[in-house]
Amino acid sequence: MTDIHLTAEGLAKIKVELEELRGPRRQELAERLRSAIQMGDLSENADYHKAKEDQAFLEGRIQELEFMVRNAVIIEKSANHDIVSIGSHVTIQEGDYPAETYHMVGPQEADPRNGRISHESPIGRALMDHRVGEVVDVDTPEGKIKFKILKIE
Repeated sequence: MTDIHLTAEGLAKIKVELEELRGPRRQELAERLRSAIQMGDLSENADYHKAKEDQAFLEGRIQELEFMVRNAVIIEKSANHDIVSIGSHVTIQEGDYPAETYHMVGPQEADPRNGRISHESPIGRALMDHRVGEVVDVDTPEGKIKFKILKIE
């Protein structure tokens, strides 16, 4: 079984999306299909083919979200501020650049531009299980980068 690491907020968002897809979106697609079928010859009916394609995408997304909900492991705020772990807020600094703070989350919620990095990303993997004051090497496509861990919350 695969654990899907999510924050409580992330799981709530997934559940909202799932209900939207199962309810109104599925109903809307069913109406589109009925309308396209009533137009007759399905072999040359672009509306029908597009609706079927959209339906396949929708059902795939529903299955993906259901899997995530079934296998969700809630990331609790880290009580251990000694080492970086999933759920930690970690402040790091590269050389003389300004310090940056990131929330360590699962890959489904990663959004680096908004301060959320996956524990499976190159930076996330490098930071995991390290302590304040340590310098970690991160292998990136542009080469090695060194980050100093300034704070763990």
